[in-house]
Amino acid sequence: MIQLIVGEKGKGKTKILLDKVAEAAASAKGNVVFIDKDMSHIYEVKNTVRLVNISEYAITNGDEFTGFISGLIAADHDLEDLFIDRFLKVSFHQNVDDAVDVLRKLDSLSTKFDVRVIVSVSCDKTALPDDLQDKVIEAL
Repeated sequence: MIQLIVGEKGKGKTKILLDKVAEAAASAKGNVVFIDKDMSHIYEVKNTVRLVNISEYAITNGDEFTGFISGLIAADHDLEDLFIDRFLKVSFHQNVDDAVDVLRKLDSLSTKFDVRVIVSVSCDKTALPDDLQDKVIEAL
């Protein structure tokens, strides 16, 4: 199941996400991956966590992003936790309305392959459709 951390830009979503990454790194029996748009958090993430800089890959839209995530899951049967910071930027969406289908696909992949996916999204909780409201674990 996907879990969402939502709130407007600058409200502290990344800090919460990084705390969850640290918790997962300390307790995970499998692999932990953190996806971001750059390497700015390299010193904040434990070295056992795979930090993926999405800008190093030729991804330009949500479908390509979903394919990239599918490939990560397919290539790593030990993947336990997947964290995605700055979701709208890394998935190449301008707003949450455009990104809803990708969030739903991530939820489906997460459930099917038993990978916990935690995503930070710059939006107000009320901007999410009803079917994603119960996925919110933090609303800032």
